[in-house]
Amino acid sequence: MNDVVGLDEGNSPSPLVFSERKLISMADEFKKTGVKRRTSAHRDFARGETGRGPSIPTDLANNPRAGQWDGRRLSKNIVADYKRFIVTDGEGIRCSLYVSGCPFHCHDCYNSSIWDFKAGHEYTQALEDQIISDLSLDYVQGITLLGGEPLLNTPMLLRLTERIRSEFGSSKDIWAWTGYTWEELMREGETPDKLELLHRIDILVDGRYISSLHDSLLQFRGSSNQRILDVAKSFEAGHAVIWDKLHDQERFIPEMYGKERAATEGALENR
Repeated sequence: MNDVVGLDEGNSPSPLVFSERKLISMADEFKKTGVKRRTSAHRDFARGETGRGPSIPTDLANNPRAGQWDGRRLSKNIVADYKRFIVTDGEGIRCSLYVSGCPFHCHDCYNSSIWDFKAGHEYTQALEDQIISDLSLDYVQGITLLGGEPLLNTPMLLRLTERIRSEFGSSKDIWAWTGYTWEELMREGETPDKLELLHRIDILVDGRYISSLHDSLLQFRGSSNQRILDVAKSFEAGHAVIWDKLHDQERFIPEMYGKERAATEGALENR
């Protein structure tokens, strides 16, 4: 089971570690309260603009103009969570930093509770030092930046990624999830801090979560419009290049195991 490290009131990693069973229990209790995920009216702020990437614009999320949202102004240097040694947020064993704040407001967003840029705890030197310490372990492949919208939290993430590259070079990879598409990030007029951070990222999962395109068989994505991109190859080619290790499932695993178990039990009964 994965362990999740919370952030305590002192804004540093807490010694309290929740088991996966405890998290499931907490989620069930949350459902019983009747609290629903936040919803939002959506707008296309770049109406009429074409070539913005797969399924964009969408009426299930906000669609910004180039440079409309500037992380240098929006970010409050707040993080919602930091998780160590997990395998769900990219390739290998990773550490994941969940930043706060996202104006895309995708319909049915799993993390709508951290759309607010002030939701969470301050990013501190102690937390940064903990991240660097965790990344120094040989079995940790890299860090994942998600949230929230990483490309609108550039003040703290440029600082963190600069230190990661300084201390580890390219031996630790950096993944990031963003609501922007590659094509949107390449538009003239986009803020330079986004591109600066993008140049330090190895793998980018791009695009809004579009609930009508949800697919549980996708690798590291929630909806079929989203892509896993090799950032260096994309810059070199001048267009989005899919990660060469992409491997989506062809069958839903619980269903697959259920059918195989039923077939096995049937064979045993017929003996």
